[in-house]
Formats: sequence, structure tokens, C-alpha cells
Amino acid sequence: MTRRAKALISIGAAVALTAASFSVAATAQATDPDPATQQYRPYLHYTPEANWMNDPNGLVFHNGKYHMYYQYNPNGTRWGDMSWGHASSTDLIHWEEQPLAIPRGFNGSGQVIEEIFSGSVVVDTQNTSGLGTLQNPPLVAIYTSNYTAAHPTLAGKQAQSLAFSTDDGQTWTKYGNNPVLNRNTSSFRDPKVFWYDSPTGPDYWVMAAVEADEHRVLFYKSNDLKQWNYLDDFGPANATGGQWECPDLFPLAVDGDPNNVKWVLSVNINPGAVAGGSGGQYFVGTFNGTSFTAENIDPASQLPPGNLLAGFNGGNYSGWNVQNDPSNSSGPWGSAPASGTLSGQMAVTGTIGTGFVNGFHGGDAPVGTMESAPFTLDKDYLNFLAGGGKHPQVIGKQSGNQAPPGYLLFDGFDYPGTLTQAGWQLTGDFQAALNPSSSGGEFAIGKRINTFEGGPYQDNNVGTITSPEFYLTNTNIGFLLGGGSRTNGELQVELLVGGVPVRTATGSNSGDLNWQNWDVSPWYGQIARIRIVDNATGPWGHLTLDNMVLGSEPAKPRSAETTVNLVVNGQTVRTATGNDSENLEWKAWDVSAYKGSQATIKIVDNNRGGWGHILADEFVSSDASYLEQHDWLDWGRDYYATVSFNNAPGGKRIMLGWMNNWDYGQDTPTTTWRGTMALPREVVLTQTSAGPRLRQQVVSQAEALKNTAAAYTAPAQDITPGTTTLPITGDVVQVDAEFSPGTASAFGVKVLDNGTEATRIGYVPSTKRLSIDRTNSGNEGFHPAFSSVEDPRVELIDGRLRLRLYVDRASVELFAQDGLTTITDQVFPSAGATNISVFAEGGTARLESMTVTPLNQAMWGG
Repeated sequence: MTRRAKALISIGAAVALTAASFSVAATAQATDPDPATQQYRPYLHYTPEANWMNDPNGLVFHNGKYHMYYQYNPNGTRWGDMSWGHASSTDLIHWEEQPLAIPRGFNGSGQVIEEIFSGSVVVDTQNTSGLGTLQNPPLVAIYTSNYTAAHPTLAGKQAQSLAFSTDDGQTWTKYGNNPVLNRNTSSFRDPKVFWYDSPTGPDYWVMAAVEADEHRVLFYKSNDLKQWNYLDDFGPANATGGQWECPDLFPLAVDGDPNNVKWVLSVNINPGAVAGGSGGQYFVGTFNGTSFTAENIDPASQLPPGNLLAGFNGGNYSGWNVQNDPSNSSGPWGSAPASGTLSGQMAVTGTIGTGFVNGFHGGDAPVGTMESAPFTLDKDYLNFLAGGGKHPQVIGKQSGNQAPPGYLLFDGFDYPGTLTQAGWQLTGDFQAALNPSSSGGEFAIGKRINTFEGGPYQDNNVGTITSPEFYLTNTNIGFLLGGGSRTNGELQVELLVGGVPVRTATGSNSGDLNWQNWDVSPWYGQIARIRIVDNATGPWGHLTLDNMVLGSEPAKPRSAETTVNLVVNGQTVRTATGNDSENLEWKAWDVSAYKGSQATIKIVDNNRGGWGHILADEFVSSDASYLEQHDWLDWGRDYYATVSFNNAPGGKRIMLGWMNNWDYGQDTPTTTWRGTMALPREVVLTQTSAGPRLRQQVVSQAEALKNTAAAYTAPAQDITPGTTTLPITGDVVQVDAEFSPGTASAFGVKVLDNGTEATRIGYVPSTKRLSIDRTNSGNEGFHPAFSSVEDPRVELIDGRLRLRLYVDRASVELFAQDGLTTITDQVFPSAGATNISVFAEGGTARLESMTVTPLNQAMWGG
């Protein structure tokens, strides 16, 4: 699932609910335009007719049909209102959208109390659950209930629940004693259930679910799908940069040998995947019915190859500009790198060597920065370890606490004497001798006005504090404000013009002062006053105001971050944070766009609250991402939440993923719908030099889509430097090609090409990297995270590169070397971009063979 969930009550759907069961009378109906004419609507891949879709759920084959349930929002094209949608197919290619499967749960007042997150469906052939009969075995869905704040006992928790169907998965009944498995935690989700054939007997059900934030897969067993007992857990291991989600566990024979069976555990991760954002990794190993043991775990203590820029093992911060908190000279960084866990800190793990940056000197309260000496970016990646607080940098906010340039009204509040001596008027409980104050409020700059300190009753002080008159001689007033939040006007700072409030601001129930800004340009040249109104009592019944600046530039709010940043030309171009954990985890930045530039590494602790510190270690400049040593289901940006079908015929293992990425997935430029499934893939294990690894191919049923009569086969030929356009066009095609590098420094194929824009699939022999480049593929500007190049390392086989490419209007799925490496990317080409071409650079490559086959439409009228 991903923290998200889904419901397919389509536009106009009629839903009838009872306490335990429900049915749906209509399916989603797109309004305008027609699905078949929408520019980016795929012809081969499944999309809902209307609204939002994400993770595949409950994949199962039963009575001659494949059933695909999925996360769905019936009320919009962005994530929300999560329940299970449903589609079915007889061939995995042509899908028919079905009515809503499992909707959200409501209480008697109509409030949502349960969202339906991800899970799985099994065929309970032996009726172990007692929810059907042996003659009509039930389908049983085990899914995550995400309980909302309105739930009377489980608010904010995630637990596993059950629903069942006795009519081939069309209608579902929620089990009356849900949840069936509850750990009383908030990130326990995504159960994948399967029947385990025990070699020693008896057989039983196994569930794999995740504690997402802890990077653990937990295993449970059951005899009846209703009572579950803990077995063991796996993790953390390999990629742990984000949450673990949507696990799957299944056996595969290596190269078809029944005497050499391995188990594959797939775990999706968001963010922190190899290409950025969402993705899926997998482990190969053994499962004995209780525990999974992986054979392909990469040691976290092993430095990636490259140049060590900083390891902090010399006993000092030599070359770094270290700025500790003026109010706590030892914190947050101390006078030298830490050698271990500090006083009051939970145990720190994951460090390498004898020293590391530990921002917990003095606890969470101190703030500060430390910045490396400038260095030249000479490699494609910067790998490093980071941990500590999860407080990312926010675009548009400042990492420091700098006031905007301008005129400091009233000389700030650092003048001698009282407010009344400076011309302020006080009413109510506020006393002249108590303000300006030197107490209360973090991040104040010198003295401030604090209504908590301004009278005898602290939070119960009431009254007003009004400034002298001043002229609005510029366009902005920036100021630091903290304290309580009220929306009814009883607690606010006001700008008075003509005695009338024209701008107001309140706090955020925090002692931290942060920058706010008023645009005062409509009253330029007029006389104004500042008035603090405090008629609030009780907790947070006060305000703290400081450092009002009249100037031309808006004040920038402070980012309460704990981050590691790469700074180029004074701008932060890469940033990372911790995961609210004292375990340091590997991060990897692709810095190829800045090769040759001067840069610095800046570590920022600008947070005084919980987990208000950052850890860092071992900065290594490398030719490859540390994440590349792990094994990934796909190396592209758009293959996530991948799980496999239960009960697939012939014992095949067929996997299906959501073709999107949480970095930008809610903003893709589609119309009445958003969200696409990848093509279903059959996966097998094959022996490689690194051990058994997955090989993937689109399911064989896709062959029926090929329009072989219209196919074009290119003759074997040399590809001279430049681009050669082929005498065939199309935006829904299969491309099969084999290349030899020759003397070329790069070669490949371009698709969805209009002469100025194209999606470029290229190979560089010197680095052995195969890429999909979508930086000039059409519409890349809808989100800043979309434009990208994905380029895993791919070895030639017998000196050749074999590619199979599925192009479907707005996506490219690439299978290299017979499926040993796959790259899946969405693209959004300009209308009419249908050219196909081959290219070479720096020399001549050889096209050994190539066939371009148009594919018949599978969805929406095809």
C-alpha cells in the first residue's frame, strides 16, 4: 500500500451499506473528454476510467479470471478517500473495470473512521476461515485498516483486517471482529498472505507485513486467517532511506531446477529508491516457514569506492567552518567529532571509523551550522551516512534566522527602559516595567515583547499593547512571532491603519518564534500602528513578538531543519535529512549535473525540538550511487508497490507495479484520471555471477497485441554519427533491437520523437551504463522532480546489447539483456511525437537487428 489507500465509489456510484456488508451499483464514469481520445491515456496499460489510482492490491487468479484490486479515490484525481477499486481480466492484458470492492468505513454520524489501505487476497480453498464452504470456497482479503481520528479506540493506528467474498470477488463483507491483527502502532501495514506448504507439515497461512518506519518485515502464521501468531522479522537491510512498504515473499526455482529453490522477498521503499523517490528492492535467500535469511545483503560498513572527502576520523573538524550555538558554546557540534553516543542520547549505530558528526552536544536544543571547505565535484555521485532528526529543508524558507533587509522599527526592542517610555500604550494586565522582556521564546533576537511575561497572570494576562505611530514608507513588514494560535481574533498582532486592523497574524502554539510577513503596499505612505491583542486565557494564551522590519523584501520563514546540504554557487542543490533515528543510513546524491563546479557540504541543525539534531559521516565522491550495489525490481522512476498474483496458473510468478512515483505522482498532467499500472511481468530466478537474480519479461499474453503485418524490420547496418530516422512511426509499439558498440562513445534509440523532443534510450560503452533520458521528452515542467536520467550499469553479453522496449503513448518500459535489467519511466510527449530513430555519437555503432511492431489497443475501445 504506501501510506495511502483507496476507494472506487466512482462518479455517480450508488453504495448500499449494512453493518457488515455492502454492494455497489455503478462504476466510474469519466465525464470529458472521452477516455479513448485523452492524450496521455495509455492503450496497453490499465488506468481507471476516472479519478485517482495507486498501489495494486489483492492480486489473485480465481475461476478463470485475474482480479486486480487497487487503491482508489472515488472523489478526485489526487490521493484521498482510500478504498479498494477492482478490475478483472481473462488474459492480464484486457481489463474490465468493476464496481467498488471495499469502501471506507463510517460511524453512525457519517464520519470516516477507517480507510482501506493495501493488502492481499487469497483463495481459501479448504475453507479454513469458515467464511464459505468447501463447495464454494471464499476469497479472503487481508488488508490494512488505517483508523482515523474519529475512531473511538484505534485513532491513528494501523492494523490488519479481513473481508470475504463468496461471489467471485464482486461483493465483499467485512469481518465482524476486525481487526484480526493489531500491534497498536501507526505504521504497521500492507499484509501479503500466502499458503505455506510445510515440508514437515502441517501447512498454514503466512503473512508478511511491514513496520514501515522501522524497515522491518514481520512474519505471522495462521490456521484460519483470523488468529495470527508472530513468527519472526527481517530487516533493516540494504536500502533504508525511506519507509518500507508492500512486501511480498515467494519461492522460485533457479533456472527452473526444482531441486534448487530460493525464496524472494521484495520490499518497496519510499523515498530512497535507487532512481530517487519510490521503488522496489528485493532479497534472495531461504525461508524455513518461520524466518527469512537473505543471501544478498550488502554490508553497511563497507565504503563505496571513490574519494573520501570527509570521514571525521582525525580527531578534529579541520577545514570545516563550525558554528556552535552562541547560547551553548558546546552545542550542537562540540569542539571535535564525536566518537560515540553522547550523554542522554539513545545508542548511535551505523557509523564507520573513529569519528562522526553528532549534533546532540548539549541535547536537542542547541542550533548551528558547519560547512566544509570548497571542493570540486569531479564524479557523478556523492555518498554519505546520515541520521538523527527527520526535519527536511523546506523550499522557500531559510536555513538560518536572518532578518530581511530594511528599517528596524522602534530600534527593535533592545532599547533601555520600558515600552511606555518608548511611546507604547498598555491596557489591561500589562505593566510597563515588564516589557521588553529577555525571557520566553526561542529564536528571539535580543529583547522582545512577551505577553506571558508582561503581567502577573502569565497565560491569563489580557489586554492590549499598541505602538507609536509610524509611516509605511516601504512595502513589507517582516517580524518574528511565537506563542499561541487563535482564529477568533482574541489573540493576534494587528497592523492598524486609520485605527482599523488591515493585517493580522497569530502564533502556532509554539515557543519558537518564526518569521511572518505582511504586504503593506496598499497603504504605502499612510500612518500606521502595531497593536498586540491578547484576550486569550489558558494554555498558549500569549504571544511573543520581536524584530519588526519595514523593507522592500518579504521576510523568509525559518526552516526548522536538521539537514545535510550540497551548496553550489550559494544555492542548496541537494538536501537530505534523518529518519528520527540514531542509526546512520546511506544517502546518495546524483551530482552529475554539477560536475566541474565548486561546492561545499553544509550541515544544518536549526531545530530545538524533539529529534532536533543531525548525524553525518563518511562523505565519498563516487562514480556510482551506493544504492546501486543493492538489487532492484526496476531501475526507473516509475515502478512501485509491486506485488505478485496469488494462485496464478501454471505456478507462474506474475508481478504488477504502480507506474508512478510519489515524488510527483499527484501532479502528472492527465485529465479526468491519474494513475497507471505497469504491464504485468512474469519473473524467474536465473543464476548470475553475483548469485541467483530476477529476470523479468512482460507476460506472454501481450504477444497477441502485436500487429505483425505492419511491423518494420531494419536491415543490419552501421549507425554513423548522428540520428537516423526510421521509416516507421508510432507511439504504441514494441521495439526489439540488438546493438554492437563499434567505435561509438554512445548509441541507442529515440522514441516519441518530433525532431526537437524525444525520449532517448542510450548506452555508453566506457561506463557500461544504459539510460532512459527524459529531460527533453515533452512536458517535464509540471513538477521539479520529474525531469531525470536513469542509468544503471549493464554488462554487454558477447559484446552485444539486447533491448526490448514497450512504448505506450506516455510511458516506456525497457527490458535489457533478456530482462536482467529493467527501467520503467513515464513520459509526457508533445502531440504528434511519433518518430522512431537510432543514433550514434563519437564514432560508428552497429545495429545488428531491429524490429518495430505496432501494438493493438488493449484498453478503451481497442
